[in-house]
Amino acid sequence: MPWIDRYLAVRDRWLSSPRFQRWAAAFPLTRPTARKRARALFDVCAGFVYSQILFACVRLKLFDLLAAGPLSAASIAESLKLPPDSTDRLLEAAVSLRLVEKRAVGRYGLGALGAAMVGNPAVGAMVEHHSLLYADLHDPVRLLRGQHQETALARYWAYAASDRPAALPGAQTADYTALMGNSLPLVADEILDAYPLHKHRCLLDIGGGDGSFLISAAARCTELELMLFDLPTVAQRAAERLTALGLDGRARAIGGDFLKDELPQGADVISLVRVIHDHSDAAAAAILAAAHRALPPKGVLLLAEPMLGTRGAEPVGEAYFGFYLLAMGSGRPRSPQELQAMLRVAGFASAELLRTHQPLQTRLIVARKHHAKSVLKD
Repeated sequence: MPWIDRYLAVRDRWLSSPRFQRWAAAFPLTRPTARKRARALFDVCAGFVYSQILFACVRLKLFDLLAAGPLSAASIAESLKLPPDSTDRLLEAAVSLRLVEKRAVGRYGLGALGAAMVGNPAVGAMVEHHSLLYADLHDPVRLLRGQHQETALARYWAYAASDRPAALPGAQTADYTALMGNSLPLVADEILDAYPLHKHRCLLDIGGGDGSFLISAAARCTELELMLFDLPTVAQRAAERLTALGLDGRARAIGGDFLKDELPQGADVISLVRVIHDHSDAAAAAILAAAHRALPPKGVLLLAEPMLGTRGAEPVGEAYFGFYLLAMGSGRPRSPQELQAMLRVAGFASAELLRTHQPLQTRLIVARKHHAKSVLKD
């Protein structure tokens, strides 16, 4: 047995011993670590309760109410139409989670985390949307064993379980398209800060939803031509939005199925924003290969999504997206190294991981296609 395994076996015996736990909690030098670990374990156990407190604050629009200034508990209770004792319970819970702060004269104001929710419809929409995920995770063991019936998330993301996603009616694509549109602006800024598009002539956004990423790109690069490819009903929604914003002169939305149809030609940069992790390995490989075919020599692919192994945000990829996509019934989170290997198999000459300001939200790989002459030399 390797020495590290022997060491960890001894460590595990100590940590699992009630006698050692009592000693560590009492001994001055180990007490801070023991308390920190106990708190961390309890937070994992209580995480669902914490998320439901946040859900209640969002559903009741508590943060919007406090954005105008601190209020007394009585005023908050009246505005939220809650009994006084329930209001006190919610406020004290929100204070403990740094969503709300106690202010002078018995009033309550926004906490550091609650303030970040104000004016951020993307996070609020995701919090409300999580009610579907909570329903699907009521029996996680059954979900892991594949013994569940159709999940709420699979019904919501209708394309994930459909054999003919291009035939889905608008009613089955509208909700998730709106949710993605709400959350795209923050992600778009991360991508466009890391990789400016000014050197490019035409951008094709695959799985572009309602056009939110294209709209952000258009605002930064006023000469950039724009194309979007998504399911027909989604593309129609995007076309209407782009027209309403006066972008129809340099933008067009094309309907189709990127797992079956060839992608539109003509773009020298293609974006895949939170698309690949929604698909199986085979489907993801097919999408990357199709993007490679659609690009001209020296063309660029932008692959942006949360990824496994993000330092400081490991639970986002490994835990959150791991189980979210399991409940959705399609795809899995991948590491940058996995994605870079897939891009090389798809034919890309290079795949560079660029730094983003908020890697928790998204990470970015820039893949480049061979120059035509270098392909011939190979």
